[in-house]
Amino acid sequence: MAEQVAHAALAGGHPIEEPARRRLVVFAVVSIALLMSSVDQTIVATALPALQRDLHAQVNWSSWTITIYSLGQVLMMPLAGKLGDQFGRKQVFLTAAAMFTVASLCCGLAGNIYLLIVLRAVQALGGGAFMPSATGIVTEIFGKDRDRAVGLFASIFPIGGIIGPVLGGLFVTYWSWRGIFLVNLPIGLVLLILGTVFVPDIARRPDRHLDIRGIILLGCTLLSAMFGIAYLGSADSSPLDARFIGPECVALAAVIAFVRHAARAESPFISLRFLAGRGFGVMNLLNFLYGSAVLGFAPLVPLYAQDRYGLSSLASGTLLTSRAVGMIATAGVAVYLLRRTGYRWPIAVGFTVSACGLVATAVSPPGMSPYAWLAVAAGICGVGMGTSTPSANNATLQLAPDHAAAVAGLRGMFRQSGAISAVSVTSAIVARSGDPGMAQAHVFLVFAAILVASLVLVCFVPEHRGRW
Repeated sequence: MAEQVAHAALAGGHPIEEPARRRLVVFAVVSIALLMSSVDQTIVATALPALQRDLHAQVNWSSWTITIYSLGQVLMMPLAGKLGDQFGRKQVFLTAAAMFTVASLCCGLAGNIYLLIVLRAVQALGGGAFMPSATGIVTEIFGKDRDRAVGLFASIFPIGGIIGPVLGGLFVTYWSWRGIFLVNLPIGLVLLILGTVFVPDIARRPDRHLDIRGIILLGCTLLSAMFGIAYLGSADSSPLDARFIGPECVALAAVIAFVRHAARAESPFISLRFLAGRGFGVMNLLNFLYGSAVLGFAPLVPLYAQDRYGLSSLASGTLLTSRAVGMIATAGVAVYLLRRTGYRWPIAVGFTVSACGLVATAVSPPGMSPYAWLAVAAGICGVGMGTSTPSANNATLQLAPDHAAAVAGLRGMFRQSGAISAVSVTSAIVARSGDPGMAQAHVFLVFAAILVASLVLVCFVPEHRGRW
């Protein structure tokens, strides 16, 4: 069966004749990986105080267990996409699962905060490789239905946003913070077994040249830029400080060198057409803005609810459940209508609805409790995300279906970069404010303005209706 799938994948883009039940099993397997990665983006935040006490760590170091995970994913996503296109999506997927599982075990056994941060970086490399490899697998296996399958990924990540804080709270309350990492061990082992058995070995056109120089330059660009931006999140930071300007100058020099290299290299790590080519340039910018205003919104809501309205940690954390429910409920409908609506209308409507939710979050509750009002506002944001995300996920994939993994990796990189930038800048603003709650309210209004301004760019999104 694996050989048949491989030959079909190389036969000119025709739908792969896989039984429907087997395709659903493959989708379930890659969904487990995406869910596990999503859970680990939120589960650690709940355990930070316990982790800090047990490892006798200062808060600035313990918070790096979250920051380094995001940074590692930003770097790994484009790399995993390229490796998947070159050496096979199944191989990259299984390697990512093994790396994530082993790193989770080691994180659970770590004896000091510095070792834990290093191990979280390794874990992030595995987690960051899941989305590109999963997208590549699904686009091959589902054939003519790949647009809907990729669109359904939008329903998986909000589930992780619900499960993560709950699991984290349960482990910290009834066991230990180490449980938030050790829980990945049985899941990862099951994932490795199922992936080995059910995910077919899809052959790729051979391209064994690995652009080491391009990888180093891109890694230098991303890590320098993100480290500088992450520094802004500290209370004593300043945009005029050498600790911010230095890394950003290094990032600027590295990106110039990367672009020049990509323009001249015979087989570059990332082709320039995926960065600024027709359709790709506008979507990369939109994905960065989307990450800033929409993904950056999530980690700020609980803090906002506590600072402005004095809600408890448990109550403020459950506000994200409302957003997740709204997103899950809407994403399925958006996926079903995708071939009729095309890409531009869902993105425009979703951005507009999300902007309304952000404005509602920022204003005072009109005649209802703060918790109920914030839950409604978060739900509205979720509806906007569920409407726009399936279209945004597919918008560039249909331009280069043979490079789906690489394109998905770039999409994730730009979104995560936007989210990290937004959270870091917001943290710096809040740290300097005499009224943190109102400062965050003003930030949410800025996020809404970013989404409204982005509607101009939606007119240039590559349009497509039907299958691709």
